[in-house]
Amino acid sequence: MERWKVMIADDEYIIREGIKQSVDWEGLGLQVITEAEDGEEALENALQHSIHIALVDLNMPIMHGIELMKRLREQLPACKIVVITGHDEFTYAQESIRLQVNDYILKPADPKQLSQVMRGVRDELEKERQKSRHQEQASRQILKNFPLLRERFCQEWLDGNLSQQEIKEQLHFLQLPQARPELLGIIRWRWELQNSGMKETERQLFMFAIENIAMELLSDYPKAIFRDSSGLIVILLWENAAEAMLARVEQEVRINLKIAVEVGIEPVEGEITELAASYRRCRVSLSKEVPLSPMVRRAKQYILEHYSEYGLSLDSMAGILQASPVYLSRLFKQELGTSFGAYLTQIRIRKASQLLNSTEMSVHEIAERTGYETQHYFSTAFKKHTGVSPLQFRKGALPEEGGVT
Repeated sequence: MERWKVMIADDEYIIREGIKQSVDWEGLGLQVITEAEDGEEALENALQHSIHIALVDLNMPIMHGIELMKRLREQLPACKIVVITGHDEFTYAQESIRLQVNDYILKPADPKQLSQVMRGVRDELEKERQKSRHQEQASRQILKNFPLLRERFCQEWLDGNLSQQEIKEQLHFLQLPQARPELLGIIRWRWELQNSGMKETERQLFMFAIENIAMELLSDYPKAIFRDSSGLIVILLWENAAEAMLARVEQEVRINLKIAVEVGIEPVEGEITELAASYRRCRVSLSKEVPLSPMVRRAKQYILEHYSEYGLSLDSMAGILQASPVYLSRLFKQELGTSFGAYLTQIRIRKASQLLNSTEMSVHEIAERTGYETQHYFSTAFKKHTGVSPLQFRKGALPEEGGVT
């Protein structure tokens, strides 16, 4: 059994020996592991041996006992200190109390009193050790259950059952950013259409694999990934820059798992308590969405990753996909209900709106960053799409109904 380590610091050898002979150290589960005759040596020895209990005389050379105790408190805060001194002065006693010493004994120390004090200090150390073990065990259990705790919290958040204060406290506890997410994503796998005879264990393995792919793609971004009450994979993201990576999930799942999933992405707006609204919009949007052809999925992904290039056009996109512009245009209209150009503009204006809201970049810089060759062209497109100019939008003017989404 490990014994608690004790240091005796006194400038008189005979006192140190007397203390050593006065207590049944082994019987108390203690061991005098080091001695010192001055304060400097005592500090050095205490740190070297990581002592648990220091018996300190106040009147020592080189470094006074009070200074030694201050240094011990700073460098070995868990160390218990018992003062044994010939000084019966109130100022010393007062300073010792301030330094949270465990006891204050006047010389000559009574062996019975000293043994009683040592027993009390030992009991205190053992209680603290037991408490620490319980805390470590609880921490390990909490960390083990973190995914489940996050899932339960996020589901309550989606259901709109939490106050702003409760949300922020839970975000802090679960080591997530204490702010509103910028994006909400939902991954849906219609497994029953593709594999109607699949066993539940196989289905769960595929779901875990989909989650792992999403986790890997989004590894550089703060996020929460969990399953909602209906089994859909929901992803909360605190950075808009993660959108392109989230959109790549469809492609990576198809390549690696040979199954088709659909990813819905919705910007999160309003207060931190209003996440549920974005979640509902995303679910509705996803339920209406017709599964896209591989070509349109690739085009959407490319636009999300390259919208900042002002040379991006239907012709260049068709060239990249090795398809005719007419065919690509027709597919876009059929599957997304909009033209290639309108979809590209929608993405650019949405990205510009995010930059206007979250950065101090100039309108000229935002125009360049979102694929517009000139500020004038950008401002015209922005106002046409939203009903307000970029500067008005930055100042808080609301876009017209049907504007930025």
